Amino acid sequence: MTGSDALFERAQRLMPGGVNSPVRAFRGVGGTPFFVARAEGAHILDVDGRSYVDFLGPGARWRWPS
Repeated sequence: MTGSDALFERAQRLMPGGVNSPVRAFRGVGGTPFFVARAEGAHILDVDGRSYVDFLGPGARWRWPS
């Protein structure tokens, strides 16, 4: 079980569908959401050590609080 799997199981006990929006509910599409460990600009690192780049632009960029 990955860190994201464990966090998703916990989130499902706390929030309907395990996410804060029905639009992002994973029950209908399957799979497990990733959980962000940290982010800077367009670079995101999940709790399992995988990195992502957000190509959506300034409106969707993350900044990890200092």
